[in-house]
Amino acid sequence: MSDAGAPAPAPPAIRAADAVRKKLARIGLHSEADLLVHLPLRYEDETQITRIIDAPWGVPVQVEVVVQASEIQYQPRRQMIVKAKDSTGTITLRFFSFYPSHQATLAIGKRVRAFGEVRSGFFGAEMMHPRFVAVAQGDPLPSGLTPVYPTTAGVSSNTLRKLITAALADGDLSDTLDDALRQRLKLPGLARSVHFLHAPTVGTAVEALHARNHPAWRRVKFDEVLAQQMCLRRAYLARRQQGAPALIAADDLGARLVDRLPFALTGAQRRAMDEIAGNLSQPYPMQRLLQGDVGAGKTIVAALAACQAISAGWQVAFMAPTEILAEQHYLKLKSWLEPLGVRVAWLTGSLKTAARRVQLAATAAEAQLVVGTHALIQEGVDFAKLGLAIVDEQHRFGVAQRLALHNKGANPHQLMMSATPIPRTLAMSYYADLDVTVLDELPPGRTPIKTRLVADNRRADVVAFVAQHIAEGRQVYWVCPLIEESEALQLQTAQDTYQQLSGDLPALRVGLVHGRLKASEKQTVMAAFAAGDIDLLVATTVIEVGVDVPNASLMVIEHAERFGLSQLHQLRGRVGRGAHESSCILIFAGPLSESARLRLKIIFENTDGFEIARQDLKLRGPGEFVGIRQSGVPLLRYVDLELDADLVDMAREVAEEMLTQLPEQAERHLKRWLGSREELLKS
Repeated sequence: MSDAGAPAPAPPAIRAADAVRKKLARIGLHSEADLLVHLPLRYEDETQITRIIDAPWGVPVQVEVVVQASEIQYQPRRQMIVKAKDSTGTITLRFFSFYPSHQATLAIGKRVRAFGEVRSGFFGAEMMHPRFVAVAQGDPLPSGLTPVYPTTAGVSSNTLRKLITAALADGDLSDTLDDALRQRLKLPGLARSVHFLHAPTVGTAVEALHARNHPAWRRVKFDEVLAQQMCLRRAYLARRQQGAPALIAADDLGARLVDRLPFALTGAQRRAMDEIAGNLSQPYPMQRLLQGDVGAGKTIVAALAACQAISAGWQVAFMAPTEILAEQHYLKLKSWLEPLGVRVAWLTGSLKTAARRVQLAATAAEAQLVVGTHALIQEGVDFAKLGLAIVDEQHRFGVAQRLALHNKGANPHQLMMSATPIPRTLAMSYYADLDVTVLDELPPGRTPIKTRLVADNRRADVVAFVAQHIAEGRQVYWVCPLIEESEALQLQTAQDTYQQLSGDLPALRVGLVHGRLKASEKQTVMAAFAAGDIDLLVATTVIEVGVDVPNASLMVIEHAERFGLSQLHQLRGRVGRGAHESSCILIFAGPLSESARLRLKIIFENTDGFEIARQDLKLRGPGEFVGIRQSGVPLLRYVDLELDADLVDMAREVAEEMLTQLPEQAERHLKRWLGSREELLKS
């Protein structure tokens, strides 16, 4: 009987007790194959013994000592204190968490090797929580560096090290890259690289291992990013096999919209529209990310895409993450499209029952464009003929929410927009399953924004500047990070700031908007600010995206050190939308942490959103950037997108080659690096 088409056997389970296997599963270790590519965080040099008298402060060393005394103290806190000595001196080993096995191994008279950082304690030299092992006099030292692995509570590094050593003895590390490809890429073999990283040879420089630029690390990193690229590329190709409506315009609706605009499209906007129009006319679903800096003009590109779908006889859904932003899109799109005969509906959670019933009926029948919030994906919302789904600030929605909107139609095209610029390496890796369009040109008339850093002890100067600014006929935002007092973070709050500024500037019209206001209350305040009926708007970050008031030309951000780079850049982008010179004042409170100082330095020195995003990626890493943890994309454990950009380029090319020419090797490669995360293989 043939085995053709039979599923591959599951990789052997980890050879350990059930309790240990359950704990290892918490960190993604389910099988022997997972252990093979669970690589060290760092390495420690246990190949030599340092005498206590020679041990330098603050440097990890290994000592071999005999225990002289061991006791558990309960005051001022529970701890185990071990006194031990060698021929040159005495050292204290201190443990704040310990087990009965510690007491047995560290009993009086026992000889142990302890590895840790030596520091000056009350009784002389001491080590806090050293790693230790019982030895007999004359036992040989390790011949190479000792790997230290990421682990979980209840599984010691020593236990994990033994499990990995056992897996390496007979694990499958057959190479998925043939010799010719490896030579072309100048990469070593996989088995040799993995064995080396688990057990570096004598004389290997620890610095090269810790910097992860050794050839063995480059091979492992390449394999990891190759698996990610293949996973995403396969998802992209699978979508191309699905049917979707070919949205071919039947009239000149888009051209008529362009003719009515009070501004000319930029070259970047025209290029973006050409790319999108080409996608929409195909009989497979578009999955395109439209990104651009704050104010780059993404909304008009989305409106023109909507015109093509509507002209082809299909509906368009336009979803935004907040009601303020959704309403602003609704009013703008309505002003552009209703004069051209387009029927626009509005659907949010704050609608009254009767109004909601009317909008639901329109969505299910005659509405050609439906704008709203998460309300669009609720049960009971039915579209007559959804052909295009547009999602603004897409990273604020989870995978399930974007999929729910997609499922409201018969495999509609999707256009996702983001005003958080995505660095090139991030777009190439985590967004490799999408077509990406970049608006890299700002519309004419956008004035540069001057950024100023001001210490909080100069608030009076800022208030005086605000008063002068408003006296010249301009409007001002004043943004605070919290709504009400927090004992944990003694920050200036929006409510307190509103009261204080109202008192300091009694002649001015001061408004307040924050996330705890009802939607209708927020809309009323924002409408008053947009109409010029409020001079100074005190707000939380609800105004971070989408708010467009050309007469507002000063942004003050309270406790700027508490905000992330993306938020600071987005908030700064709320001004500079009119003809007047605009400024952003960042008020900070000291002392600043190193990360806060770096963020403020970056935002002060840069106005280019892509450069800010690149620096942000460098500071935070991809896992926290633009909601990647929600995306369903396998995270890269070893690749550094800043340092390993060349490997991402190489992997993109090889992924296509292997998927089309070597499908069996590609499948083995995916299974090795994605392990038990089978759902990612089917994405």
